[in-house]
Amino acid sequence: MRQPKIFTTLKTYDGSQFLADLVAGITVAMVALPLSLAIAIASGASPGAGLVTAIVAGFLISFFGGSRVQIGGPTGAFIVVVFSIIADHGYDGLVLATFMAGIILLIAGYFRAGVLISYVPEAVVSGFTIGIAIVIATSQLPDFLGLSIDHVPADFLEKIPVLWNGRGGFTLSAFVIALLTLGLIIGFIRLFPRFPGLIVAVAAGSGLVYIMGLPVDTLGSRFGELPNRLPPVQLPDLSMDRMVELLPSAFVIAFLAGVESLLSAMVADRMTHGKHRPNAELLAQGIANIGSALFAGLPATGAIARTATNIRAGGKTPVAGLVHAVVILLIMLLAAPLAGFLAMPALAALLMITAWNMSEPKKWGEYAKGPNRDKFLLLLTMVLTVVVDLVVAIGVGVALGLAFELASRKDSESDWTPPRR
Repeated sequence: MRQPKIFTTLKTYDGSQFLADLVAGITVAMVALPLSLAIAIASGASPGAGLVTAIVAGFLISFFGGSRVQIGGPTGAFIVVVFSIIADHGYDGLVLATFMAGIILLIAGYFRAGVLISYVPEAVVSGFTIGIAIVIATSQLPDFLGLSIDHVPADFLEKIPVLWNGRGGFTLSAFVIALLTLGLIIGFIRLFPRFPGLIVAVAAGSGLVYIMGLPVDTLGSRFGELPNRLPPVQLPDLSMDRMVELLPSAFVIAFLAGVESLLSAMVADRMTHGKHRPNAELLAQGIANIGSALFAGLPATGAIARTATNIRAGGKTPVAGLVHAVVILLIMLLAAPLAGFLAMPALAALLMITAWNMSEPKKWGEYAKGPNRDKFLLLLTMVLTVVVDLVVAIGVGVALGLAFELASRKDSESDWTPPRR
């Protein structure tokens, strides 16, 4: 079934549900706002692109999606891919690849490819997720430690010696702000899990920088003022040569968006005892990525952490996701200059927590006790993601996973032979 979930939920919608969705939507917006800024910066894009993506794609994912509670927007899983595409093809190349990925996802949803998620080995998904988390964490070390490094290479093996050689530029004030923000985030998560502690923690760390006049970079000092309106709609350059050049990147974006959104929807189902519509979800991801590209935004997908926040905050229907997008839009229109005071070490601390949560440390024991085949797949995919390339990691991981699955089926076939008659 490809009908958006919102049309089902609105049939019995009432005032109490709207109140619950309103509170949840505002809560999620307070979590999504600093995350969207931080993810955009880590991806090599402007912070404003993160807000645009959260607004446009977040609204479209909730309106057309197949889950009651899915929240969409820019996510940490795309940081490595986006950074690489921008470095190799420029930001206009990223916009075109996102647009093409949206079309691929529309086709996948139309042909009911949502069930294919079950064929991607979980060890592969876990492996590239942990690999991405490692890349994100290392990319935030310069801001977390206040290192004065002009250029940090994208390649992991080249990045480590550059970071080590730049250790002499360590800034104590930046490190203290990062640690303070990190501690506040952990404290809020443990003591007040329903409270939007992320934005409070980042605001507290940034406020300390402003009040004490610390020599710490802020969004404003590094990137200038944030936009206070959405950019005009504009089609990307659809030249055939450019499209052929970016087709592999488009497939990677489409794959990641599809996998992460359906995984997030499955997590939401377990938390709410509901059932999402996978093909409607793929169609929504396609529409959202096309919409984001038209506004020069980033790739988007369902965000597991924001979806879980929505559920814990009492979100009942897709209206909560619409509210979350509208609230971020209002903040952009009315309070964009204030975001310029956000301190870079505070945002780095936020992404460190994001990377830690992406790696799902609670499952490490489970991974260690799993079959050797799964451990091999996880470690191989993780290493390839970190030191080679996400495309190679996914391709090799999925191919080996399917080969192992076919081999195990062959081994388990019965040795019974029909009797002679």
